Amino acid sequence: MDRIGRRSLIRAAVGVAVSVVAVALVVRSVDVAATARVLAAASPAWLLLAAGFLLLDVVIRAVRWQRLLAPVARVGLGSVFGYLLIGYLANNVLPARIGELVRCHYLGDREGVSRTTTLGTVVVERIVDIGVVVAIAAAAILVLSVRGIVASAVLVGVAIVTLMVVGLGLGIAAHRIPGAERLRVAAERWPRVGEVAGKLRDGLAVAGRPRVLLEAVVLSVVAWGATLLAFAAAGQSIGVELSIGQASLLASGVALAAAIPSGPASLGTFELAAVRIGVAVGTAAEPALAIGILVHVLILLITSGGGLIALARLGLTAPSAAESSAGRAGD
Repeated sequence: MDRIGRRSLIRAAVGVAVSVVAVALVVRSVDVAATARVLAAASPAWLLLAAGFLLLDVVIRAVRWQRLLAPVARVGLGSVFGYLLIGYLANNVLPARIGELVRCHYLGDREGVSRTTTLGTVVVERIVDIGVVVAIAAAAILVLSVRGIVASAVLVGVAIVTLMVVGLGLGIAAHRIPGAERLRVAAERWPRVGEVAGKLRDGLAVAGRPRVLLEAVVLSVVAWGATLLAFAAAGQSIGVELSIGQASLLASGVALAAAIPSGPASLGTFELAAVRIGVAVGTAAEPALAIGILVHVLILLITSGGGLIALARLGLTAPSAAESSAGRAGD
């Protein structure tokens, strides 16, 4: 097994281990039988509404990615939606959020766009998304006066987002930093490295367009608004009336937990975050877990089902020779 294969295996093993530990912590902290009874009494009508909000969330995210891609390539919304769903499907079955790379590969190959440049737009997307999530979580903590580990986790999130924004700025303006010319000359020894770095910077550069960045932020806020309404609807399905603040903290906190490298579909970390945050905002552990499970299952059904449909439409086979050569030329 080569070095890359070993690293991938280690990352996968660590991710699965994180999920196993998270599931064990959940099982130890709740009455599983009571949670099952709560789930059995869930209202289908409210769950259908929650599913509608989650589907809206995914559609808005597709629009956001399309807008970020616009300075790089013109790709139809239907195609972007399909590539996004394929990436989500990969995240559901593979550990460590490999789906982000999968969707870049699919779009690059089939649209003749550099996969590395496409990855740059995804990096911008993730930074904007996490930034909005942290802002929502911070606002909810202030409104609800939450303390303890949940508040500490959000503060860590603020620090991470700050570092990511600084890193993004450095990536965009790397050629203007003092000493950049010396680095460029040194990089000429490895032309491939310089080429890849340039393509990645082309993707990151979309963050330097104020209108594109503003659109991404606004669409992120709307998408997360749909998600928090989905959490509220899931709560209503089991008779728990969540306030906007509680639903906001649940949605954003679970999202931050899901960003932690874990097993496929963020299994365990999603539910553990739902329990801990639910208890922190005054919900009993069993209903909090039930809400987390319901939302998680709906997300998996929508993204996995949509991903399979997108695969059937786009095909599992490699793109045509012309598309493939165009995609490789951009990498």
